[in-house]
Amino acid sequence: MKNNKKELLQEQREELLKTLKDRFEKNMNRHKGMEWARVQAKLEASAEKLWSLDDMESTGGEPDVVGYDQKTGEYIFYDCAAESPKGRRSICYDPEALESRKEHKPGNSAIGMAAEMGIEILDEEQYRELQQFGKFDTKTSSWLKTPAGIRKLGGAIFADYRYGTIFIYHNGAESYYAARGFRGVLRV
Repeated sequence: MKNNKKELLQEQREELLKTLKDRFEKNMNRHKGMEWARVQAKLEASAEKLWSLDDMESTGGEPDVVGYDQKTGEYIFYDCAAESPKGRRSICYDPEALESRKEHKPGNSAIGMAAEMGIEILDEEQYRELQQFGKFDTKTSSWLKTPAGIRKLGGAIFADYRYGTIFIYHNGAESYYAARGFRGVLRV
């Protein structure tokens, strides 16, 4: 159980760090030339980011390091689960879309849930970058950060990987499906 200060208990931190380290070491193709000790030092210095990573993990995201920003000195984590995280599916795009539904409302929205978790959802460029590390969303789909012009007209975009190709689609922002969730990004 987490406390209200967005900090994990010591035992939870140790368990999460072990899980992240194991995943890091098993998937070196995602972060060539990076060292776990440096990543861990950054994580241990940021209790709130660890809390967010724990949320990513507990909802099925399997977060892992996929990059390093030379300008900011931040490690970049993406959800690397094979399919859209199970704990984040059956949700519409954003709080406005959730509010617009008069009946059969989903439990949450991708943008709202990401904000609660302290992360952002992937945009199209980040989604395409993720696909360089494997085949993701071959049976599910993931909402993507939607350009303002599309959202203003009531739409939102999502993506998946089928037939050896990344497909970017559109839907009404208020729609939701059992096989559609979202993938997050966190900078530490």
